[in-house]
Amino acid sequence: MAATFGGHLALGLVTFGILAACSLALVLLGRRSETYQGLTEKAPDERFTRIGGWAWAGTGIVLTVGNLSAFIGELASGRSGDPYFWFVATAALTYIALVAFLSRRT
Repeated sequence: MAATFGGHLALGLVTFGILAACSLALVLLGRRSETYQGLTEKAPDERFTRIGGWAWAGTGIVLTVGNLSAFIGELASGRSGDPYFWFVATAALTYIALVAFLSRRT
């Protein structure tokens, strides 16, 4: 949608088609999958809660390492690296805030 509004109609249509196909596959095949059902239930059991937590932690690590690598690459290329710096700084501050909050809560 954003690509279409940005003047790239073909890219917008291709992106929409891919998203529509993935959505249809999830709707049709998801009902048979224990993993899909466990992750989309309103009250998942402990196993899927733990799996979801590990998945989010892994995603955070990948995104942080990717942004940190992009920041270092920008600096090595002689650019400021400013956008990537803010992603990394936000991730670090969020991590610290959540550790402080959750350690008091539990």
